[in-house]
Amino acid sequence: MKNCYLGIDVGSVSTNVALMDDNNEIIGKVYTATQGKPIDAVQRGLKEIKSQLNEDIKVKGVGTTGSGRHLAAMIVGADVIKNEITAHGIAALSFVKGVRTIFEIGGQDSKIILLRNGIISDFAMNTVCAAGTGSFLDRQAARIGIKIQEFGDMALKSKNPVRIAGRCAVFAESDMIHKQQLGHNQEDIIKGLCDALVRNFLNNLGKGKELLGPIVFQGGVAANVGIKKSFEEALNQEIFVPTHHDVMGAIGCCLLAQEHSLKKNSTQFKGFDIINSGYQVKGFECEDCSNLCEVIEIMRDGQLMARWGDKCGKWSDKVKSDIEKLA
Repeated sequence: MKNCYLGIDVGSVSTNVALMDDNNEIIGKVYTATQGKPIDAVQRGLKEIKSQLNEDIKVKGVGTTGSGRHLAAMIVGADVIKNEITAHGIAALSFVKGVRTIFEIGGQDSKIILLRNGIISDFAMNTVCAAGTGSFLDRQAARIGIKIQEFGDMALKSKNPVRIAGRCAVFAESDMIHKQQLGHNQEDIIKGLCDALVRNFLNNLGKGKELLGPIVFQGGVAANVGIKKSFEEALNQEIFVPTHHDVMGAIGCCLLAQEHSLKKNSTQFKGFDIINSGYQVKGFECEDCSNLCEVIEIMRDGQLMARWGDKCGKWSDKVKSDIEKLA
């Protein structure tokens, strides 16, 4: 039986699951849409991971990250809960030793992480502007009638890229339409858009920061060779894209879970049977004091499993003690 570590990254657009063995080899991965239903996405991800296995495994540790990390941790029984910055940093270090800069562009946000001597020293996130994110690129590819998988390859064919205003998603889209009306070909417009999005990313997130190599580019948008090429031209240095660039947050969780397992040699993982359970999420407002906390409850097959959201711990602590009594 093979020992494995499970990593789950629950974001607003996608939920990513990775399974890693003791040799740090990724033996299973899933990239699935969250679609506003993080519990369903986690269950679906675990079901797909299980279907990819062709041997018996023992999950020795579980880590969660992303905006839905606490919810995912409650459902699966996580040993480690970390923010995205830490998870992506750990994963990049396992891919390129000595990495000093990480670019991460996902479906709805983007971030820069700076590392010095293997330690995260600074970071910047953009969760406001859509320009440069995966969803914006998907929309532009659909609008001009090409598959997103072909977007980057077409950019590489450009001979005379046009300049697109990329400081805002709305302006970028209207400028693209204007350039089309002027008669520029698709390859030049797409390359111009890639250049504009890279300019936007570096101006918004990289301003005043020392972007030293090696630079690792991860997240779903790292699959776009046009964006990668524009980064290399703008910075005049090589950009490294990991094999599993789309699930690096989940891989970081696998590595953190492995580290936890070496120290504790135990896991809270509830098993793959949770994919067959029915979950309900409820909420109520506690009126016992002036804080008026919104308390969230998770029910599994009609049984109360967890509560959180209360500042004083009154409700969440009561659930923990009740569960311990039952155990």
